Amino acid sequence: MSLSIIDWLIIASMLALMIWGVMFTKKLMRSVSDFLAAGRSAGRYVLSFASGMAQLGAISIIGLLEMNYIAGFSLRWWEYANGIVILIVTLSGWVVYRFRQTRALTLAQFFEMRYSKNFRIFAGILSFSAGVINFGIFPAVGSRFFIYFCGFPDTFNLFGLEISTFVTIMTLLLGISLFFVFVGGQISVIITDFIQGLFVNIIFVITVVYVLSLVDWDIIYQTLHAAPQDASLINPFNTSKVEDFNFWYFFVGMVGIFYGKLSWQGHQGYYTSASSPHEAKMGEVLSNWRTIPQWSLFIYVIPVVAYVLMNDVSFSQISTAVHQTLGTVDGGEAIKSQLTVPLVLQQILPVGLFGAFAAIMLAAFVTTHDTYLHSWASIFIQDVYIPLTGKKLAPEKHLRLLKIGIFGVAVFIFLFSLFFQQSEYIFLFFAITGAIFLGGSGAVIIGGLYWKRGTTAAAWSALITGSVIALTGIVIHQLVDDFFINGQSFWGLAMAGSTIVYIAVSLLGKKQEYDLDKLLHRGKYAVKEDEKIIEQEVKTGWRALGIGKEFTKGDKLIYIATYIYTFAWTAVFIIGTIYNLTTDVPDMEWMQFWKIFIYINIAVSVVVIFWFGIGGIFDLKTMFRKLRSTERDFQDDGHVN
Repeated sequence: MSLSIIDWLIIASMLALMIWGVMFTKKLMRSVSDFLAAGRSAGRYVLSFASGMAQLGAISIIGLLEMNYIAGFSLRWWEYANGIVILIVTLSGWVVYRFRQTRALTLAQFFEMRYSKNFRIFAGILSFSAGVINFGIFPAVGSRFFIYFCGFPDTFNLFGLEISTFVTIMTLLLGISLFFVFVGGQISVIITDFIQGLFVNIIFVITVVYVLSLVDWDIIYQTLHAAPQDASLINPFNTSKVEDFNFWYFFVGMVGIFYGKLSWQGHQGYYTSASSPHEAKMGEVLSNWRTIPQWSLFIYVIPVVAYVLMNDVSFSQISTAVHQTLGTVDGGEAIKSQLTVPLVLQQILPVGLFGAFAAIMLAAFVTTHDTYLHSWASIFIQDVYIPLTGKKLAPEKHLRLLKIGIFGVAVFIFLFSLFFQQSEYIFLFFAITGAIFLGGSGAVIIGGLYWKRGTTAAAWSALITGSVIALTGIVIHQLVDDFFINGQSFWGLAMAGSTIVYIAVSLLGKKQEYDLDKLLHRGKYAVKEDEKIIEQEVKTGWRALGIGKEFTKGDKLIYIATYIYTFAWTAVFIIGTIYNLTTDVPDMEWMQFWKIFIYINIAVSVVVIFWFGIGGIFDLKTMFRKLRSTERDFQDDGHVN
């Protein structure tokens, strides 16, 4: 199927709305802190929706569809184990609250405040290097999607010259992303990401409902039930032969949720953009709901239905068309794996919804790219270049330098995408390249924010340990095909090794305690505008749930609802696991469970869309009012005195 006029109009309307959002915010950006952290003006709904969209880029959607096409429903079960971890992390404000209290504009600025200037530079170099390598395949994956999903030719003729469509699309999409971030910095990024996030969730729910209407549930069951023994796409307890995306993949990821909070700097601008530490905490809590249309619905239902359409004989016309297109794809099995589900969608989506999905992917591409361009360039300029030179820049020169850095990152990822040949699944590539920094950064961040005994020597040792383990994994995978330790497992080894090293070096070093009150602006160092006391004395029961003095009645209601919803699914997981370990549960019963799971998530998704849409509109009004009226502190530019 190719794009109709209606489809083109939907895509153009989405792009026009995004451009309007950028131009509207242009006059609000007046300082370096505006460019880097949106003037610390974002409320919880805008923050949650926008940061979520930044994380769910086009490449993430493609990677998740790829992963769940292989794994089916089964591994969604093991993600329930993550529920209690996510609940504890988000409701406690783990890392997020304390980091916002530091008022640092970047993670590495915090590293200088807590450890040393030299460590800041080293961490900045390591974070930047891991980030841009990880970022390097984004343009290629996204552009390749548009070529095959929209049915564009490999080349086109322009003034007698044969032009590559791949190169052209990469250039256009990166150009749009650069325009967005140049005009208004983090303010533009947040506003456009919020608009896109709302639109994406609506289309995700509509697409799921439509796709499920095409295939009878009994056919879905029969096709999934025919999967090889011990590689079930239905029963999570019969998956011992599923490679890579198995129980251990999600176990390492579960540990990473706790260990790696705020470590990944691809969307670090959101870590500092909250209007207060409390709003940052509430934004994290709301993420438990914001992700439901995306992570609990779309990315599981769509690949499962795609698997059925590719493997059931009654849909042979669709599978034949997809296989014919895949036969024309260059780049090996890894590239074909990425394109399978999008090509199935190309065959089944009707006019209008076809264009809406293309618009989603355009929004997701631009959202992640403008966010990552902003983040990685900011890290290099703020945490490597300026500390090395020791210069205090005028705001105009500072902003110009940041934009030069952003353009430089764009050039690098364009060239990387042009020449790098990807040979493994997207999320395994993410894991091993990200671990260069993520392997050690968790120990350094947690130790720095929560432990007075954490030392600078321990920070150096932990970060070096994590990066060495990750780099070793990358080299081994280049030299040895099908090495038995995959990228996710190397990340797990890096986390474990770095934690042990950080604790050991801190305990063996000189006994001294760091002043965390000064770092976190507590007590006599408190910043008035960061605190809004609602209730001076909080009852013990509320405190036990993580509810403090800044909580309104509405905040408490959100907390309780989040606890109830998460604990309900956690109880289902615990009871279901015990039952399955003691009883042989047939696939038919599991399919009934997945059917109920889908219906519940569709209903909750509709509520979330309206809830966050209304809350986000109020947040935007407050944000605009604050940006218009607040007097800027032009010394607030990430420099540590």
